[in-house]
Amino acid sequence: MISIKNPGQLQKMRAAGALLHQVLAQVRAMIGPGVTTAQIDRLAEQLIRKHGAVPSFLHYQGYPACLCTSVDDRVVHGIPDGTPLREGQILSVDGGLILDGWHADSAFTVGIGQISQEAARLIEVTERSFFEGMAQAREGNRIGDIGNAVQSFAEAHGCSAVRALCGHGIGRALHEDPEVPNYGEAGHGVRLRAGMTVAIEPMIAAGGWAVRTLPDGWTVVTEDGSLCAHYEHTVVVTQGAPEILTLPGYEGKGATV
Repeated sequence: MISIKNPGQLQKMRAAGALLHQVLAQVRAMIGPGVTTAQIDRLAEQLIRKHGAVPSFLHYQGYPACLCTSVDDRVVHGIPDGTPLREGQILSVDGGLILDGWHADSAFTVGIGQISQEAARLIEVTERSFFEGMAQAREGNRIGDIGNAVQSFAEAHGCSAVRALCGHGIGRALHEDPEVPNYGEAGHGVRLRAGMTVAIEPMIAAGGWAVRTLPDGWTVVTEDGSLCAHYEHTVVVTQGAPEILTLPGYEGKGATV
């Protein structure tokens, strides 16, 4: 069932989104060669709890950490550990929190030190594909318009949109209806209404879109071993330009390729 948020509920989600943005900005500033993803995870949990919020992911369906930290060919759900990050790698960080009963969800990918031109371009394409899809989150459009915009942009730049995983509605629960695929046909799917809140999260691979899950039951990797980047924000559907709850102050300027 799809929920439409009223102005008061949206205000609470804005507060949650603003806090998550603040937390992930501090997490991002810590990332570099020699740092471990376990250290990053501890910082995120400390910051979230310091502000009276609760990590969304910790113990969610048994997940053992606060963040998902996915390196190189890991698409999503990488479990933080004590392995130091190395120069040239890329790291996707996905985080969520609950503030006053409302969820926020966001992700980014960053290079570790100096990275290859291919890796830097993949990160840019992934971020821009989000903004292409997000621009379609307007009342009267359909879910397929979002996915088609993401897929079209990624493929036009020689990349692939992962199909086995998707974005989602969000609000009182971390995962609500509707699902928000990163591919599809324009003009198809659920019609969007003002007040819907969705997490749009392109997962874009430099190679093919097929993925598999590692034996830990969580970590998803590209089938062909190609690099993958992830970028996500919590978005409100409106009658005009969408509002990004986890990117306060956004003024309509996305990444450029």
